[in-house]
Amino acid sequence: MIIPKYSKKEIKQLEKSVHEKILGSWISNEDLDKEVKIFTAGEGCWLYDIHGRKILDTFSSLITTAVGHGRIEIGEAMLEQMKSLEFFPIYHDGFTVPQIKLAEKLAEIAPGDLEVTCFVNSGSEANEFAIKMARQYFWQTGQPNRTKVIARRGSYHGTTIGTTAVTGFADLRTVSNPVPGCLFAPQVKCAQCEFGLKYPSCKLCCLKGLEKLIQSEGPDTIAAIIMDSLPGSNSGYPLAPKEYIQGVRKLCDKYGILLIFDEVQTGFGKTGYWFACEYYGVVPDFLDTSKAITSGYQPLGAVITKKKIADVFKQGPGSEFRTGSTYGGHTLACVAALKNLEIFEREHLVEHARDLGKYITRRFKELKKYSVVDFISGIGTLWAIELKSDKPIGTWIRDWCWENGMILRNNGNMLVIAPALVMTYEEFDLVMEFLHKGIQAAMKHFKIK
Repeated sequence: MIIPKYSKKEIKQLEKSVHEKILGSWISNEDLDKEVKIFTAGEGCWLYDIHGRKILDTFSSLITTAVGHGRIEIGEAMLEQMKSLEFFPIYHDGFTVPQIKLAEKLAEIAPGDLEVTCFVNSGSEANEFAIKMARQYFWQTGQPNRTKVIARRGSYHGTTIGTTAVTGFADLRTVSNPVPGCLFAPQVKCAQCEFGLKYPSCKLCCLKGLEKLIQSEGPDTIAAIIMDSLPGSNSGYPLAPKEYIQGVRKLCDKYGILLIFDEVQTGFGKTGYWFACEYYGVVPDFLDTSKAITSGYQPLGAVITKKKIADVFKQGPGSEFRTGSTYGGHTLACVAALKNLEIFEREHLVEHARDLGKYITRRFKELKKYSVVDFISGIGTLWAIELKSDKPIGTWIRDWCWENGMILRNNGNMLVIAPALVMTYEEFDLVMEFLHKGIQAAMKHFKIK
């Protein structure tokens, strides 16, 4: 690993350029005013910033770098491909060998009868394409009135116009003027049930609410239900009862609705399964992925669907799926994904995530002794710690951890831990040290007993 060095003058100019030349995604002006964080090197679960500080990355670069930073063999595989052909798009009737090989690999590891892949560039694009595909599927099969899409409150699906429209956080939909025909069912977060009920005495009131929504809108007007079988870091990784997810599948079968699972965050081992839906024993009609498909070494997303759905778009001239993505399935991105998945299998990372998740479950019980810890939820390497306080204790703990050498994601008073799948038990013990000390320091700062 090479750690670049910069002079104080160079650092000052780079920080100035951030403020003046970049308009980033999910930028926090408040945090940017505190400090510009610039990273220059990484290895495993560790990053180095422009000042040379070594920092533990517990959010795996936005839940992406599953195999960790600095896996040179992925770059070497891309370089080897560049010696013959760096890029040709999936266009008209043209393909490259890495695109085909990756589609074959995804068909091998995807659950059930999911075996046909549409390649894109990102998670937002994957979710957008799945919605478009579901609508065109019904248009071509003689059901043009099926255009509505049901999502859930409290779920995040992306930043395009289409995916913002099905994102269940109202504050994220106000600016973009979302498209019509998007409906919202109850959120499923048993620890904070919006009906004020407790599982299992609730008798899955949330599932009944979903069916009532389907019936009131008219089943023959609904194309798809898009949901995250395990809601992501914005929601706190709340595990729904298995009966709920299985019940959604039954409702879709009952009313002829296509089921889209957004596994952009949760896919590729992070739950201790290749895909979170396997935990529930449910196969969707569309499985949307990105992030860890390449561990962030190249941008790539994918929609994996069933042959019986894909065949509707292969019935002859005029039946094609009407969309396109120049860089979707970029040749080098497919090579990166193939090498990334090779590492997954060689190092048994899915199994390691499952075992590490059991260890995390035991260790996190220690945090319940603190009065500010409300509840903890998650599975595998995806976890959230909900804090109860009317003070900004979550942000304070995050900043304390950064100052002492650890990246910690927070959403208000919810702390998020989602490390790379290569995190060792010793490294997680270090995470626990940070959490204990950070929570204790925050409670002392805010005078909380």
